[in-house]
Amino acid sequence: MMAKHVHVTGRVQGVSFRAWTREQAEARGLSGWVRNRPDGSVEAVIAGADEVVEALIAAIHQGPASAKVTDVRVSETNAPKNPGFHIIS
Repeated sequence: MMAKHVHVTGRVQGVSFRAWTREQAEARGLSGWVRNRPDGSVEAVIAGADEVVEALIAAIHQGPASAKVTDVRVSETNAPKNPGFHIIS
């Protein structure tokens, strides 16, 4: 099991990035959260089996069709306490 904090920049707000991330995470059985940041970026905490977390991070580099991801920064973090994957504000 691993948990990663992901910070995504580019055209990632107003393009359903959070909903897409939640759908992708739920389909993979991952837990965590995703939210918009005031600076126009998106951040997420993703937790689960190593290879599955890495697969979602790879997908985040592309994002949904209407997004334009310019950078993805990943760091280690603690696993979220609540089960499931949530959009938070």
